[in-house]
Amino acid sequence: MDVLMKIYGLLAFILHSLLLSSSTLEPFDLLYENAVDAFNIGDYSNVVRYMEGALTSFAEVRQSRIRCRLKCGEQHRFDGFRTDAVFEVILYRAHCINQCIEEKIGAQSMHKVSEDVIQDFNRRIPYNYLQLAYRKLGQLDKAVSAAHTYFQANPEHVEMGEHLEQYKAQKGVKEEHFIDRESRPHQRAFFAGVKLYNKGKYKESVTFFEEALTEYYRADLECRALCEGPKHFDEQNHVSYKYNLYELISDHYTQILHCQHECIRDLATRPGRLSPMENYLPLHYDYLQFAYFQAGRNEEALECALTFLLFHEGEESMTENVEYYREVLGHDGQPRKEAEQYLKRHKQELDLLLIGSSNLGVPYTEANYWSSPGGREDVNRIPSGTNGWMDYVPISVKRNVTVSQLQELREGGPLLYEKVRLVQNSVTLNGSQRVLFDDVISEDECSELKHLAHSVTAAGDGYKGKMSPHTPNEKFEGATVLKTLKYGYEGRAPLKSARLFYDVSEKARRIIESYFMLNSTLHFSYTHLVCRTAVSGQQDHRNDLSHPIHADNCLLDPEANECWKEPPAYTYRDYSALLYLNGNFDGGEFIFTEIDAKTVTASVKPRCGRMVGFSSGGENPHGVRAVTRGQRCAVALWFTLDPLYRELERLQADEVIQGLDNQPVRDQERHINPKDEL
Repeated sequence: MDVLMKIYGLLAFILHSLLLSSSTLEPFDLLYENAVDAFNIGDYSNVVRYMEGALTSFAEVRQSRIRCRLKCGEQHRFDGFRTDAVFEVILYRAHCINQCIEEKIGAQSMHKVSEDVIQDFNRRIPYNYLQLAYRKLGQLDKAVSAAHTYFQANPEHVEMGEHLEQYKAQKGVKEEHFIDRESRPHQRAFFAGVKLYNKGKYKESVTFFEEALTEYYRADLECRALCEGPKHFDEQNHVSYKYNLYELISDHYTQILHCQHECIRDLATRPGRLSPMENYLPLHYDYLQFAYFQAGRNEEALECALTFLLFHEGEESMTENVEYYREVLGHDGQPRKEAEQYLKRHKQELDLLLIGSSNLGVPYTEANYWSSPGGREDVNRIPSGTNGWMDYVPISVKRNVTVSQLQELREGGPLLYEKVRLVQNSVTLNGSQRVLFDDVISEDECSELKHLAHSVTAAGDGYKGKMSPHTPNEKFEGATVLKTLKYGYEGRAPLKSARLFYDVSEKARRIIESYFMLNSTLHFSYTHLVCRTAVSGQQDHRNDLSHPIHADNCLLDPEANECWKEPPAYTYRDYSALLYLNGNFDGGEFIFTEIDAKTVTASVKPRCGRMVGFSSGGENPHGVRAVTRGQRCAVALWFTLDPLYRELERLQADEVIQGLDNQPVRDQERHINPKDEL
């Protein structure tokens, strides 16, 4: 009997322990730390075990907080505006949330996660470890998925981009392995709808746009729920805070209100981006109204058109569409209730924030959140549909144009130099603000500059010291104008050749400024003499590019059909040019593509004296095909219309040249090394 009692007691203890363990989560930061430790000693199986556990725990903590806050918010509602009742509800709701979360994930007071760890998870750092671990374990499908997930939020990570290109070439890797494990459902459905819409598959796109709206409103509720909870009062010293409880709670809820209103931006911002997608939520209804029209469902089309006008009252094209639908149907319609309620709530929050913004120091206007519609074309006049606001609008209609570029964009100005020939313009290059010239410099000048490159360029110069920044199959070497002048002054390179580099770059600047008929001075942003050389023994079966498809002043996002004008892109660059010094190599063609970074619109074969020029924004995605034999050399030039971003080295080079020009007798003409005069 005693034995049975002991067994029963032991079983009860085990059952109790299991119940306890199932009700709490292992802290994700401890799992993360264990995974990193395992990675450092090469224990890749445990890297996967702990890191996957950390990601699961992190997601469960987030979902538990959402569920608890939504449940407690529903249980303890604000039924009036009596001050005593409001604060009573707040205190009951806080107690409910704390109790609920402790039941789900354990006592919050027992374990606090550092902000650094939370930031690592928000930046998807765990997936960087996972892709390396899965690759070491030979699980390529999972490695590809982890790498793709990480790269979506970190598109500037050059090494990960190279890994993904390598994965594409490996046997057994399929397109369906490139999965974003952290993709947001509302954005995933929206972009699936956009792709179908752009292919003219309107009926099929409707399903995805409707799903995207459902997921958007669900994501909005979750985002708002996550805003509740403890807040930091960075600008107030609460040790000496003299306000009473009501004022403290009021301050706290003002911050929550601010966070909740910012959900508009959060839900419209893709991973790894700082800027939200323009006009994101209203755009759903614009796409839908035209898709429904094409599907012959005018009732739904009218409903969506009226809903769009809730966001942009009086917008001309959509107002015309509404009139058309009313005429065809013979009756009016109503906008969607969920959009009305959504806008009503956000406008109430905006009013409250306008009252309290003086305390927070945050200026609020509704224009911060709903931008005016972009330029669109009518489709047979009425009804009109979006021609793809998510597609990049050419620079000629002022999309992604800097403040300094707010001028009429033209081309076809004088070439300034007698021998320079116009070969192709924007029309023949199938784009906007593009041009191709020949005979910008002579064969002798090409040879001299190429010889200079061999004397002064260093591997990795201009690429943060990386010898192969874009592909491991080529070596990159470069030098700036100031460096070449310094070498010439020191006698380590011909000063005459260094001066030629300076003069040729100025010639290129003047040609670009004149041809594009710019109303203000074009300044140098960066000047680079660069050669890329095919690495022998690494050219068989290459399928990568010498320079991946990109834009010069924004972050290219082919999936979103966008180019985000934000750091780390060089957002101040306005025009670009490449002056080629030779053509005796294999491959290396310069290519323009569509915003999808795949569809080639024009190809340029380099040769001595040939120069391609173009505006630097997302209207001109470009790259370089692989150099598979020999060496390709060019003068690469980037320009800005903003004098605040002039190239510092260029200004210093100007002073050197001015000093040389002011010498009564040229040192180089007397065959004296200037260094000997020091």
